[in-house]
Amino acid sequence: MDEYAYRDWILLLDAQRGIVARPEARLGDISTRGVERRLKSGRWRRMHRGVYATFTGEAPREARLWAAVRRAGAGAMLSHETAAELHGLIDKPAANVHLTVPHSRRPAQDKPIRGVVIHRSDLSRPQRLPPWQLPRTRIEDTVLDLVAAARTFDEAYGWISRALSRDLATAGMLREALAARSRFRWRAWLTEALADAAEGAHFPLERRYARDVERAHGLPEARRQARRTIEGKTHYKDNWYPGYGVCVELDGAAYHPPEQIRQDKHRDNVNLVSDDARTFRFGLVDVTERACVSAAMVAALLRRNGWQGRPHPCRRPGCAVGAERRSAPRQGRPRQERRTES
Repeated sequence: MDEYAYRDWILLLDAQRGIVARPEARLGDISTRGVERRLKSGRWRRMHRGVYATFTGEAPREARLWAAVRRAGAGAMLSHETAAELHGLIDKPAANVHLTVPHSRRPAQDKPIRGVVIHRSDLSRPQRLPPWQLPRTRIEDTVLDLVAAARTFDEAYGWISRALSRDLATAGMLREALAARSRFRWRAWLTEALADAAEGAHFPLERRYARDVERAHGLPEARRQARRTIEGKTHYKDNWYPGYGVCVELDGAAYHPPEQIRQDKHRDNVNLVSDDARTFRFGLVDVTERACVSAAMVAALLRRNGWQGRPHPCRRPGCAVGAERRSAPRQGRPRQERRTES
């Protein structure tokens, strides 16, 4: 083997964490018999059919991913939960490796690839990366693939929330990727949700509050993720109504870790001393089943603090805002009693 071929072989092994497919072994001037000798002696071991680890011992995560990519063949790229792992969208690897290949291809048609889930699609585009990094779908396509596979819309929007809150994607990137897909689940809801996200409603609870509590009942529009400075420290409010001294914070175990909830409550207690703002803290039930009651409470405090508007009932039967208005005393001239002559 000449010097340049040996260099390319070493670079390939380094890039793919010691994983090679049978055709790539030729770069190292290793024949089919040479591969078999190395397997028989235990110097190499088979990862998948035609894909080998050129080392002994347990294969690290990145090597296992390279093995799956090489087994799936040309055009394969990591996608869904596996791409999410590489992008930093999730912290814990999924049990199976997810790969997307062109729709016209059917890799391993005769036998499934152990531990690998194959998706066939022409919708997702590859992330632009140097050749020594694992091929994967773009972050915006990764998010949309996970959204399409979600069981519920809240679960779907949870992927968007995570991508936006971790600064991995923008609402504009997701809208552009969505426009390129002619068929997509929840397109109307997702378009509305991305509009909310562009305004700062990055979490499902915040989206529900904006839609089902605020807009549905005619409340003024809050500033989302509003930055405030109190005693020299910067605080961010989920929903802040400037001019009225009212803020609404949203807690949900699925979207806010317990430690974050404890910190938020401590922050609110401190603010009661140093700030004149009044804070509502709503959970999942407060912005879903009790959305009307929550709207009535916020509206009452806003009006007490100077809001001149009036809330209106939403379309739900028995809306608390509507009940409040119906039960309010009538304004106008008092009814005169009929006088009878004796």
